[in-house]
Amino acid sequence: MNKPKYCVPNMDEVLTTPKNGYKVASTFSGGGGSCLGYRLAGYDVVWANEFVESAYTTYQLNMPSTYIDTRDIREVQASDILVQAGLHVGELDLFDGSPPCVSFSTAGKREKLWGVETDTYGKMQTNDDLSFEYIRLLEGLKPKVFVMENVSGLVKGVSKGYFIEILKRLKAVGYRVVVKLLNASWLGVPQMRQRLIFIGVRADLNIDPVHPKPLAYQYLLRDAFDSITNNVIEACTDISKYQVYRNWHETSYGENHHDHFSLYRPHLDKPCNTISAITADVTANKVFHPTEARAFSLAELRAICSFPPDYQFLDYKSGGSIMGNSVPPMLMYYVAKTIQTEMLDKIGW
Repeated sequence: MNKPKYCVPNMDEVLTTPKNGYKVASTFSGGGGSCLGYRLAGYDVVWANEFVESAYTTYQLNMPSTYIDTRDIREVQASDILVQAGLHVGELDLFDGSPPCVSFSTAGKREKLWGVETDTYGKMQTNDDLSFEYIRLLEGLKPKVFVMENVSGLVKGVSKGYFIEILKRLKAVGYRVVVKLLNASWLGVPQMRQRLIFIGVRADLNIDPVHPKPLAYQYLLRDAFDSITNNVIEACTDISKYQVYRNWHETSYGENHHDHFSLYRPHLDKPCNTISAITADVTANKVFHPTEARAFSLAELRAICSFPPDYQFLDYKSGGSIMGNSVPPMLMYYVAKTIQTEMLDKIGW
């Protein structure tokens, strides 16, 4: 079938999208990935939370009108959010959150990191309990709908116990909950990125949660590259001084390195492999440019991760890390639109 040309709206278009009348509060907001999706879907982001300076500074740089609470989530009370948003308990339309998930990631050390402080956006914290901090606020806010996102590793292997406990607690605070593993490549993102999406509707509203249906097409890495109008290749994308340069040349186009499996040269006519936070580290074995022996530029990463082409970052390192950690904005756009049409609009009937 013919698919629409891949094109992510610029920031003027995002910020001037007509409002749909619904309000969202966002936790673990990072550099703004999820909130971009909500804004593009017409939601009003009335409160956001992020405590890592490089991330919240990036968010403020691009969306200065949003109120950002920069405290550790453990210090935030539900009443703080309601006061800032001018709402009462039960009035918030949607409560969003993507608790940091390195200890559940299939790319990491998994259970070896449980209870251990790790570097999250440059700050040390124990993050395997942060989902429960999100649930604490959910119980206090009692929003109509919630969305909680996590990595696919949460439902694999030894992490399943955490998943079961999280699901149990979400239901216990009064929500109908459905969980699905969504692949961003079937929801408008030219990247094979799986994310576990919890959607819950407050039980008294008698509406079941619904996830977005996959599109009939995928965008490819070539589509992402074709959408770029000004590709500035940063000097720091040069890998010629590092071992990964030799590894790149030993890797066949469209395949992984035979020994360093995490090094991958993606195929232009397939969605790109998952962009992770280490994409900012040019010395690491990771996903590199498919035809040039270098790391992706920021312009290329914006396109691959479905960020607006004019989204501003403080520098290459923080930009790559933020996009590698973020929910792709277009994935969240489709989640948000489905919640509007299949849940929130029906609640108002």
